Amino acid sequence: MNSVKALAESPNLSCIPSIYINSANSTEPPTSDLQDAIPTIDFSLLTSDNPKLRSQVIQELDFACKDWGFFRVINHGVPKSLMNMVIEKSKEFFDLRDEEKKEFEENGVLDPIRYGTSFNSKKDEIFYWRDYLKIIVHPEFNCPNKPLGLREVLLEYSKGTREVVKGLLSGISTSLGLDQCYVEKALKLESGLQILVANLYPPCPQPELTIGFPPHSDHGLLTLLINNGVGGLQIKHKGKWVNVNNDLPNSLLVNTADQLEIFSNGKFKSVEHRAIVNNAVTRLSVVVANGPSLDAVVEPAYKLVTEERCPSAYNAMKYKEYLEMQQGNQIIGKTCLDRVRGKIFEEIKKNQEMWERLLEEPPSSFRDVALDHIKEQSRADDLAFSFLKDALNTVKEKMEFSSAERDKIFASSN
Repeated sequence: MNSVKALAESPNLSCIPSIYINSANSTEPPTSDLQDAIPTIDFSLLTSDNPKLRSQVIQELDFACKDWGFFRVINHGVPKSLMNMVIEKSKEFFDLRDEEKKEFEENGVLDPIRYGTSFNSKKDEIFYWRDYLKIIVHPEFNCPNKPLGLREVLLEYSKGTREVVKGLLSGISTSLGLDQCYVEKALKLESGLQILVANLYPPCPQPELTIGFPPHSDHGLLTLLINNGVGGLQIKHKGKWVNVNNDLPNSLLVNTADQLEIFSNGKFKSVEHRAIVNNAVTRLSVVVANGPSLDAVVEPAYKLVTEERCPSAYNAMKYKEYLEMQQGNQIIGKTCLDRVRGKIFEEIKKNQEMWERLLEEPPSSFRDVALDHIKEQSRADDLAFSFLKDALNTVKEKMEFSSAERDKIFASSN
């Protein structure tokens, strides 16, 4: 395996190999003026004895998950010195000789320790400007035996971040109108999967031609992130990319992930995010992905589902199967989540090809007529509308058709 670090350190490297050139790499500038609007959650208030303060922060958490899928956490109890050591020891791992790191090279997606490059180098057609170390740290703790001190630091950090996630999910459970322990019990978080991932993004001579990590959503419930102070993370908010700079001292960055979207029946969407690179300095981030137990079957919480107004929007799937599906393939946006969409989404997809064949003569827009149809035929709520819009994004938005063709579409969907 050829690491990006070794490539970046090659003498006289002025252009990148063609396998790293990403033609889909967006040149759209991010909307950085939204940086100050990213929600901040005071973790200490989630355990406050004052019910008014706890209620207030739960409302703020609900807004952060629903509107952004991303937030900062302060007063979380994880020492700043420990966070600094996690970054330092991760750097020391990547600085090991190639021969020393080679013994940890990835074989399977559930290997307890995986060192690699790009995302899935066996499947990726285009490589990403990234090396990584992935370690399963719960329910069983694993760690490379080098560098010295790495094991002790990561063990303490994984325990601390699990407590943060437990507290956040308790607040999220309450915000959904469920018992505060509902998520923990339903998804067997006592044996939940926790994966620590160290990401290295070396300087790149042509950063505009490649990407550190492409747009994607995470597979678990919540992901926590720290970095070495170098920017590069971008999140998608209301269709625009937003730069995220972790400039709030001793804060953790948190994003919602796919299993939380499924469990909340779509109320909390997993956020798309990506990593860009620069030509000057190395960026190093450490993320902790927190998910259900591998044997947990994840589906919308039954208390959030009603046939009439809020039908189940996702099919049930064992978390282990979902993880293997995402990690064992190329990573493209939220395509894995699309595969577990429920009946509403399946019906839209089933008729999509026929709709495309029938599109002609425009009395009104394809999108408007389709929305009217779903409203009449499916009695769908806002959730169904959001899934319909996701599906129609693959169809040209301004296609239109005649009333006779519309009648055919309606009849075929009954």
